[in-house]
Amino acid sequence: MTPVQKSAIPTTAPDAVLFRSPQISDGVRLWEIARNTEVLDLNSSYAYLLWCRDFSRTSIVAVVDERAVGFVSGYIRPESPATLFVWQVAVDADQRGKGIAGRMLGALLDRLAPEGITHLETTISPDNEASIALFTALARRRDTAITKQTLFSPNDFPDGHEAEDLYTIG
Repeated sequence: MTPVQKSAIPTTAPDAVLFRSPQISDGVRLWEIARNTEVLDLNSSYAYLLWCRDFSRTSIVAVVDERAVGFVSGYIRPESPATLFVWQVAVDADQRGKGIAGRMLGALLDRLAPEGITHLETTISPDNEASIALFTALARRRDTAITKQTLFSPNDFPDGHEAEDLYTIG
């Protein structure tokens, strides 16, 4: 038997990304990530804790070096049990540009496909070019259609929120 050289032992790369379901202990970190984007509507810290508890199966967290660096929060629409609605997608600033958001969405859809999820919905404000590009690329990678329609107008919101268009993939 020849001795194993140290360089031949597999190691985890420092930037390796692990995707997993969120846990209650992730709630604070997910709130921080959302807050630090400075573009997402920030929910209460309590909401993120509940999300991690009650919607863990339909959400995903990206972890690098044992630290949550991104998340997708989603739920299955009660009126459309084959549809995952994606509420928020966020990635730490120092991890952006690495494809983590798209990989999280793909991993989440792959995980839910055996349960019959065939469609994804999300809302995007018309000026959010990064999110439009993210979801358009997801549809392209999955070789499926993406459609857009108006869902909420600014008049639907009490606080001057922008319009939100509904994007459907699948």
